[in-house]
Amino acid sequence: MADSKVIPEPVANKTCVVVGTRPGIIKMSPIIAELETRDAPSFTLHAGQHYSHELDDKIFEDLGLDRPKYHLEDVRDAEFHGEQTATMLTGIERVLLEERPEHVLVCGDANFNLAGALAARKLRLTVSHVEAGLRSDDWRMPEEHNRVIIDHISDYLFTPTEVAKRNAIEDNVKGAVHVTGNTIVDAVQRNIGHAQSESEVLDDLSLSAGQYVVFTAHREENVDDPDTLAELLSVLELLDTELGLPVVYPIHPRTVKRLEQFDLSDRLESIDCLELLDPLGYLDFLALLSNAAVTLTDSGGIQEEACITGVPCVTLRENTERPETVEVGANVIAGTDPSVVLEHTSAAIQRESDWSNPFGDGNTAVRIVDTILGTSEKSSHG
Repeated sequence: MADSKVIPEPVANKTCVVVGTRPGIIKMSPIIAELETRDAPSFTLHAGQHYSHELDDKIFEDLGLDRPKYHLEDVRDAEFHGEQTATMLTGIERVLLEERPEHVLVCGDANFNLAGALAARKLRLTVSHVEAGLRSDDWRMPEEHNRVIIDHISDYLFTPTEVAKRNAIEDNVKGAVHVTGNTIVDAVQRNIGHAQSESEVLDDLSLSAGQYVVFTAHREENVDDPDTLAELLSVLELLDTELGLPVVYPIHPRTVKRLEQFDLSDRLESIDCLELLDPLGYLDFLALLSNAAVTLTDSGGIQEEACITGVPCVTLRENTERPETVEVGANVIAGTDPSVVLEHTSAAIQRESDWSNPFGDGNTAVRIVDTILGTSEKSSHG
Protein backbone atom coordinates (compact mmCIF):
# COMPACT_ATOMS: atom_id res chain seq x y z
CA MET A 1 0.00 0.00 0.00
CA ALA A 2 1.38 3.42 -0.98
CA ASP A 3 2.18 5.91 1.78
CA SER A 4 -0.61 8.45 2.26
CA LYS A 5 0.23 12.13 1.97
CA VAL A 6 0.20 14.44 4.97
CA ILE A 7 -3.04 16.39 5.16
CA PRO A 8 -2.27 20.14 5.36
CA GLU A 9 -3.53 22.16 8.31
CA PRO A 10 -6.72 24.12 7.60
CA VAL A 11 -6.96 27.90 7.50
CA ALA A 12 -8.69 29.04 10.69
CA ASN A 13 -12.38 29.92 10.21
CA LYS A 14 -12.20 29.63 6.42
CA THR A 15 -15.50 28.19 5.25
CA CYS A 16 -16.50 26.16 2.20
CA VAL A 17 -20.18 26.11 1.25
CA VAL A 18 -21.01 23.12 -0.95
CA VAL A 19 -23.93 23.36 -3.37
CA GLY A 20 -24.96 21.20 -6.30
CA THR A 21 -28.70 21.36 -7.02
CA ARG A 22 -31.38 24.03 -7.26
CA PRO A 23 -32.77 23.47 -3.73
CA GLY A 24 -29.27 23.39 -2.28
CA ILE A 25 -28.35 26.70 -3.88
CA ILE A 26 -31.53 28.34 -2.58
CA LYS A 27 -31.13 27.03 0.95
CA MET A 28 -27.46 27.91 1.17
CA SER A 29 -27.91 31.40 -0.32
CA PRO A 30 -28.66 33.08 3.06
CA ILE A 31 -25.54 31.50 4.58
CA ILE A 32 -23.39 32.59 1.64
CA ALA A 33 -24.78 36.12 2.00
CA GLU A 34 -24.22 36.13 5.77
CA LEU A 35 -20.60 35.05 5.41
CA GLU A 36 -20.06 37.80 2.83
CA THR A 37 -21.69 40.39 5.10
CA ARG A 38 -19.22 39.51 7.84
CA ASP A 39 -16.24 39.49 5.45
CA ALA A 40 -15.54 35.96 6.69
CA PRO A 41 -13.08 34.02 4.51
CA SER A 42 -15.29 31.70 2.47
CA PHE A 43 -15.95 30.27 -0.96
CA THR A 44 -18.67 28.31 -2.74
CA LEU A 45 -18.04 24.96 -4.41
CA HIS A 46 -20.62 23.75 -6.95
CA ALA A 47 -20.47 19.97 -7.18
CA GLY A 48 -22.25 19.91 -10.54
CA GLN A 49 -25.18 17.59 -9.77
CA HIS A 50 -27.61 19.81 -11.71
CA TYR A 51 -26.39 21.15 -15.00
CA SER A 52 -29.19 22.85 -16.96
CA HIS A 53 -29.21 26.65 -17.10
CA GLU A 54 -32.57 27.00 -15.36
CA LEU A 55 -31.64 24.60 -12.56
CA ASP A 56 -28.26 26.20 -12.03
CA ASP A 57 -27.04 29.49 -13.51
CA LYS A 58 -30.43 31.18 -13.41
CA ILE A 59 -30.79 30.42 -9.71
CA PHE A 60 -27.55 32.26 -8.91
CA GLU A 61 -28.71 35.20 -11.00
CA ASP A 62 -32.10 35.36 -9.26
CA LEU A 63 -30.56 35.17 -5.81
CA GLY A 64 -27.98 37.85 -6.54
CA LEU A 65 -25.09 35.48 -5.83
CA ASP A 66 -21.69 35.44 -7.47
CA ARG A 67 -20.88 32.38 -9.51
CA PRO A 68 -19.15 29.70 -7.40
CA LYS A 69 -15.39 29.83 -7.23
CA TYR A 70 -15.31 26.16 -8.19
CA HIS A 71 -17.69 24.19 -10.41
CA LEU A 72 -17.11 20.49 -11.07
CA GLU A 73 -17.72 19.80 -14.73
CA ASP A 74 -17.38 16.03 -15.15
CA VAL A 75 -20.33 14.89 -13.01
CA ARG A 76 -23.00 15.01 -15.71
CA ASP A 77 -21.64 11.90 -17.43
CA ALA A 78 -22.14 9.71 -14.34
CA GLU A 79 -25.21 7.48 -14.71
CA PHE A 80 -25.61 5.82 -11.31
CA HIS A 81 -25.61 7.04 -7.70
CA GLY A 82 -22.29 5.45 -6.76
CA GLU A 83 -20.49 6.75 -9.83
CA GLN A 84 -21.93 10.23 -9.39
CA THR A 85 -21.08 10.37 -5.70
CA ALA A 86 -17.56 9.05 -6.28
CA THR A 87 -16.91 11.59 -9.05
CA MET A 88 -18.05 14.45 -6.84
CA LEU A 89 -16.11 13.09 -3.86
CA THR A 90 -12.90 13.10 -5.87
CA GLY A 91 -13.44 16.61 -7.21
CA ILE A 92 -14.48 18.07 -3.87
CA GLU A 93 -11.48 16.53 -2.11
CA ARG A 94 -9.10 18.18 -4.59
CA VAL A 95 -10.65 21.59 -3.95
CA LEU A 96 -10.56 21.14 -0.17
CA LEU A 97 -6.90 20.16 -0.28
CA GLU A 98 -6.14 23.27 -2.32
CA GLU A 99 -8.21 25.72 -0.26
CA ARG A 100 -7.77 24.13 3.21
CA PRO A 101 -10.98 25.47 4.80
CA GLU A 102 -11.62 24.73 8.46
CA HIS A 103 -15.39 24.43 8.00
CA VAL A 104 -17.36 22.61 5.29
CA LEU A 105 -21.12 23.15 5.12
CA VAL A 106 -23.53 20.87 3.27
CA CYS A 107 -27.31 21.17 3.19
CA GLY A 108 -29.90 18.47 2.74
CA ASP A 109 -29.78 14.99 1.30
CA ALA A 110 -28.67 14.95 -2.35
CA ASN A 111 -25.63 12.96 -3.48
CA PHE A 112 -23.41 16.04 -3.59
CA ASN A 113 -24.02 16.65 0.11
CA LEU A 114 -22.90 13.13 0.95
CA ALA A 115 -19.81 13.57 -1.24
CA GLY A 116 -18.98 16.90 0.39
CA ALA A 117 -19.42 15.57 3.91
CA LEU A 118 -17.33 12.46 3.21
CA ALA A 119 -14.52 14.44 1.61
CA ALA A 120 -14.40 16.84 4.55
CA ARG A 121 -14.59 14.04 7.13
CA LYS A 122 -11.69 12.14 5.54
CA LEU A 123 -9.60 15.34 5.59
CA ARG A 124 -10.46 15.90 9.27
CA LEU A 125 -12.24 19.18 8.58
CA THR A 126 -15.25 20.40 10.56
CA VAL A 127 -18.43 19.11 8.89
CA SER A 128 -21.71 20.98 9.37
CA HIS A 129 -25.03 19.57 8.15
CA VAL A 130 -27.63 22.24 7.48
CA GLU A 131 -31.20 20.83 7.57
CA ALA A 132 -30.10 17.85 9.64
CA GLY A 133 -32.33 15.34 11.41
CA LEU A 134 -34.96 14.89 8.71
CA ARG A 135 -36.34 11.35 8.38
CA SER A 136 -38.91 9.79 6.05
CA ASP A 137 -38.20 6.23 7.31
CA ASP A 138 -38.51 5.19 3.65
CA TRP A 139 -35.40 3.21 2.79
CA ARG A 140 -36.33 3.18 -0.92
CA MET A 141 -35.27 6.83 -1.08
CA PRO A 142 -31.62 7.56 -1.88
CA GLU A 143 -32.13 10.82 -0.02
CA GLU A 144 -32.91 8.91 3.19
CA HIS A 145 -29.65 6.98 2.97
CA ASN A 146 -27.73 10.19 2.40
CA ARG A 147 -29.26 12.25 5.20
CA VAL A 148 -28.72 9.51 7.78
CA ILE A 149 -25.08 9.00 6.80
CA ILE A 150 -24.35 12.75 6.73
CA ASP A 151 -25.85 13.22 10.19
CA HIS A 152 -23.59 10.52 11.60
CA ILE A 153 -20.37 12.04 10.24
CA SER A 154 -21.13 15.68 11.04
CA ASP A 155 -19.62 17.76 13.84
CA TYR A 156 -22.54 20.19 13.83
CA LEU A 157 -26.13 19.23 13.02
CA PHE A 158 -28.32 22.27 12.37
CA THR A 159 -31.89 21.01 12.62
CA PRO A 160 -34.88 23.06 11.44
CA THR A 161 -37.22 21.96 14.25
CA GLU A 162 -37.38 20.15 17.57
CA VAL A 163 -38.82 17.13 15.73
CA ALA A 164 -35.69 16.90 13.60
CA LYS A 165 -33.51 17.33 16.69
CA ARG A 166 -35.22 14.37 18.36
CA ASN A 167 -34.69 12.26 15.24
CA ALA A 168 -30.97 12.99 15.29
CA ILE A 169 -30.55 12.30 18.99
CA GLU A 170 -32.57 9.07 18.77
CA ASP A 171 -30.18 7.99 16.02
CA ASN A 172 -27.31 8.47 18.51
CA VAL A 173 -25.39 11.00 16.46
CA LYS A 174 -22.06 12.18 17.85
CA GLY A 175 -22.08 15.81 16.74
CA ALA A 176 -23.58 18.85 18.45
CA VAL A 177 -27.25 19.32 17.58
CA HIS A 178 -28.60 22.88 17.31
CA VAL A 179 -32.20 23.85 16.49
CA THR A 180 -31.79 26.84 14.19
CA GLY A 181 -34.87 26.93 11.96
CA ASN A 182 -34.64 26.33 8.23
CA THR A 183 -32.77 28.60 5.84
CA ILE A 184 -35.63 28.24 3.34
CA VAL A 185 -37.54 30.74 5.51
CA ASP A 186 -34.64 33.18 5.20
CA ALA A 187 -34.59 32.67 1.43
CA VAL A 188 -38.35 33.13 0.99
CA GLN A 189 -38.44 36.24 3.17
CA ARG A 190 -35.49 37.75 1.30
CA ASN A 191 -36.98 37.12 -2.14
CA ILE A 192 -40.79 37.00 -1.97
CA GLY A 193 -41.28 40.74 -2.40
CA HIS A 194 -38.95 40.88 -5.37
CA ALA A 195 -40.61 37.82 -6.90
CA GLN A 196 -44.09 39.29 -6.55
CA SER A 197 -43.13 42.67 -7.99
CA GLU A 198 -40.71 41.64 -10.72
CA SER A 199 -41.86 38.26 -12.05
CA GLU A 200 -44.18 38.33 -15.07
CA VAL A 201 -44.84 34.60 -15.04
CA LEU A 202 -48.57 34.90 -14.24
CA ASP A 203 -49.11 37.43 -17.01
CA ASP A 204 -47.06 35.38 -19.45
CA LEU A 205 -49.24 32.33 -18.75
CA SER A 206 -52.53 34.32 -18.53
CA LEU A 207 -53.12 33.08 -14.98
CA SER A 208 -55.08 34.68 -12.16
CA ALA A 209 -53.93 34.42 -8.56
CA GLY A 210 -55.69 31.61 -6.71
CA GLN A 211 -57.11 30.14 -9.90
CA TYR A 212 -54.58 27.50 -10.89
CA VAL A 213 -52.68 24.44 -9.63
CA VAL A 214 -48.90 23.96 -9.48
CA PHE A 215 -47.78 20.37 -10.08
CA THR A 216 -44.27 18.91 -9.79
CA ALA A 217 -42.90 15.35 -9.71
CA HIS A 218 -39.30 14.23 -9.93
CA ARG A 219 -38.53 11.81 -7.06
CA GLU A 220 -36.80 8.61 -8.09
CA GLU A 221 -39.34 6.37 -6.34
CA ASN A 222 -42.10 8.05 -8.38
CA VAL A 223 -40.78 8.74 -11.86
CA ASP A 224 -38.36 5.82 -12.20
CA ASP A 225 -41.21 3.36 -11.73
CA PRO A 226 -43.36 3.15 -14.90
CA ASP A 227 -46.52 2.16 -13.01
CA THR A 228 -46.21 5.00 -10.53
CA LEU A 229 -45.39 7.50 -13.25
CA ALA A 230 -48.47 6.32 -15.16
CA GLU A 231 -50.52 6.92 -12.01
CA LEU A 232 -49.24 10.49 -11.86
CA LEU A 233 -50.35 11.01 -15.45
CA SER A 234 -53.77 9.68 -14.43
CA VAL A 235 -53.78 12.28 -11.64
CA LEU A 236 -53.23 15.00 -14.24
CA GLU A 237 -56.00 13.58 -16.43
CA LEU A 238 -58.42 13.57 -13.49
CA LEU A 239 -57.53 17.14 -12.61
CA ASP A 240 -58.29 18.03 -16.21
CA THR A 241 -61.75 16.48 -16.24
CA GLU A 242 -62.85 17.12 -12.64
CA LEU A 243 -61.22 20.25 -11.28
CA GLY A 244 -61.66 22.86 -13.98
CA LEU A 245 -58.46 24.78 -13.20
CA PRO A 246 -55.27 25.20 -15.22
CA VAL A 247 -52.44 22.96 -14.02
CA VAL A 248 -48.95 24.41 -14.40
CA TYR A 249 -46.20 21.79 -14.51
CA PRO A 250 -42.53 22.91 -14.63
CA ILE A 251 -41.18 19.55 -15.62
CA HIS A 252 -37.85 18.23 -14.35
CA PRO A 253 -35.32 16.85 -16.90
CA ARG A 254 -35.35 13.52 -15.07
CA THR A 255 -39.11 13.19 -15.57
CA VAL A 256 -38.88 14.09 -19.27
CA LYS A 257 -36.28 11.37 -19.72
CA ARG A 258 -38.43 8.75 -17.98
CA LEU A 259 -41.59 9.68 -19.90
CA GLU A 260 -39.71 9.09 -23.13
CA GLN A 261 -38.11 5.89 -21.85
CA PHE A 262 -41.47 4.42 -20.78
CA ASP A 263 -43.34 5.63 -23.92
CA LEU A 264 -45.67 7.81 -21.85
CA SER A 265 -44.99 11.23 -23.38
CA ASP A 266 -48.05 11.14 -25.66
CA ARG A 267 -50.43 11.08 -22.69
CA LEU A 268 -49.35 14.57 -21.65
CA GLU A 269 -50.37 16.00 -25.00
CA SER A 270 -54.03 15.01 -24.51
CA ILE A 271 -54.45 16.88 -21.20
CA ASP A 272 -56.18 20.16 -22.10
CA CYS A 273 -55.73 21.92 -18.77
CA LEU A 274 -51.98 21.29 -18.61
CA GLU A 275 -49.44 24.07 -19.06
CA LEU A 276 -46.11 22.28 -19.44
CA LEU A 277 -43.05 24.43 -18.77
CA ASP A 278 -39.30 24.10 -18.76
CA PRO A 279 -37.80 24.51 -15.28
CA LEU A 280 -38.28 28.04 -13.95
CA GLY A 281 -35.87 30.38 -12.25
CA TYR A 282 -36.29 30.87 -8.51
CA LEU A 283 -38.13 34.19 -8.62
CA ASP A 284 -40.59 33.03 -11.27
CA PHE A 285 -41.26 29.79 -9.42
CA LEU A 286 -41.70 31.57 -6.09
CA ALA A 287 -44.21 33.95 -7.68
CA LEU A 288 -46.01 31.04 -9.35
CA LEU A 289 -46.17 28.92 -6.21
CA SER A 290 -47.17 31.69 -3.79
CA ASN A 291 -50.17 32.66 -5.94
CA ALA A 292 -51.47 29.12 -6.57
CA ALA A 293 -54.72 27.69 -5.22
CA VAL A 294 -52.91 24.46 -4.31
CA THR A 295 -49.72 22.62 -5.15
CA LEU A 296 -49.30 18.89 -5.82
CA THR A 297 -45.71 17.76 -5.42
CA ASP A 298 -43.28 15.06 -4.36
CA SER A 299 -40.63 17.66 -3.49
CA GLY A 300 -39.61 18.18 0.11
CA GLY A 301 -38.54 21.75 -0.52
CA ILE A 302 -41.83 22.71 -2.16
CA GLN A 303 -43.70 21.28 0.82
CA GLU A 304 -41.79 23.78 2.94
CA GLU A 305 -42.16 26.72 0.55
CA ALA A 306 -45.89 26.13 0.20
CA CYS A 307 -46.27 26.01 3.97
CA ILE A 308 -44.31 29.25 4.39
CA THR A 309 -46.21 31.11 1.65
CA GLY A 310 -49.67 29.96 2.75
CA VAL A 311 -50.46 27.61 -0.14
CA PRO A 312 -52.13 24.24 0.62
CA CYS A 313 -49.99 21.28 -0.41
CA VAL A 314 -50.90 17.74 -1.49
CA THR A 315 -47.84 15.49 -1.31
CA LEU A 316 -47.60 12.76 -3.96
CA ARG A 317 -45.81 10.30 -1.71
CA GLU A 318 -46.61 7.80 1.03
CA ASN A 319 -44.52 9.67 3.61
CA THR A 320 -42.70 12.90 4.30
CA GLU A 321 -39.57 13.99 6.10
CA ARG A 322 -41.39 17.29 6.77
CA PRO A 323 -44.13 16.07 9.18
CA GLU A 324 -44.37 19.56 10.67
CA THR A 325 -46.17 20.71 7.51
CA VAL A 326 -48.84 18.06 8.09
CA GLU A 327 -49.11 18.80 11.81
CA VAL A 328 -49.87 22.50 11.24
CA GLY A 329 -52.48 21.70 8.56
CA ALA A 330 -50.59 22.99 5.53
CA ASN A 331 -49.97 19.61 3.89
CA VAL A 332 -51.62 16.24 3.37
CA ILE A 333 -49.90 12.99 2.35
CA ALA A 334 -51.95 11.59 -0.52
CA GLY A 335 -49.79 8.97 -2.23
CA THR A 336 -50.26 8.52 -5.98
CA ASP A 337 -53.66 6.85 -6.29
CA PRO A 338 -55.51 9.21 -8.67
CA SER A 339 -58.91 9.18 -6.94
CA VAL A 340 -57.35 9.73 -3.52
CA VAL A 341 -55.21 12.57 -4.82
CA LEU A 342 -58.24 14.22 -6.44
CA GLU A 343 -60.20 13.98 -3.18
CA HIS A 344 -57.40 15.57 -1.18
CA THR A 345 -56.84 18.25 -3.81
CA SER A 346 -60.50 19.28 -3.82
CA ALA A 347 -60.43 19.53 -0.02
CA ALA A 348 -57.11 21.41 0.01
CA ILE A 349 -58.44 24.13 -2.29
CA GLN A 350 -61.09 24.92 0.32
CA ARG A 351 -58.60 24.98 3.18
CA GLU A 352 -57.96 28.24 5.03
CA SER A 353 -54.31 29.28 5.04
CA ASP A 354 -54.33 30.06 8.74
CA TRP A 355 -51.55 27.75 9.88
CA SER A 356 -48.35 28.89 11.57
CA ASN A 357 -44.94 28.49 9.95
CA PRO A 358 -43.02 25.77 11.87
CA PHE A 359 -39.62 26.43 10.28
CA GLY A 360 -38.36 29.51 12.09
CA ASP A 361 -38.20 33.28 11.96
CA GLY A 362 -35.87 33.89 9.02
CA ASN A 363 -32.70 34.31 11.10
CA THR A 364 -31.40 30.78 10.59
CA ALA A 365 -28.29 31.79 8.65
CA VAL A 366 -27.23 34.16 11.42
CA ARG A 367 -27.47 31.38 14.01
CA ILE A 368 -25.53 28.91 11.87
CA VAL A 369 -22.71 31.33 11.07
CA ASP A 370 -22.55 32.42 14.73
CA THR A 371 -22.05 28.78 15.70
CA ILE A 372 -19.44 27.73 13.15
CA LEU A 373 -17.37 30.86 13.68
CA GLY A 374 -17.70 30.64 17.47
CA THR A 375 -16.48 28.18 20.05
CA SER A 376 -19.43 25.77 20.48
CA GLU A 377 -18.53 22.32 21.73
CA LYS A 378 -18.77 19.68 19.01
CA SER A 379 -19.65 16.72 21.20
CA SER A 380 -22.77 17.84 23.06
CA HIS A 381 -26.45 17.79 22.11
CA GLY A 382 -26.93 21.43 23.01
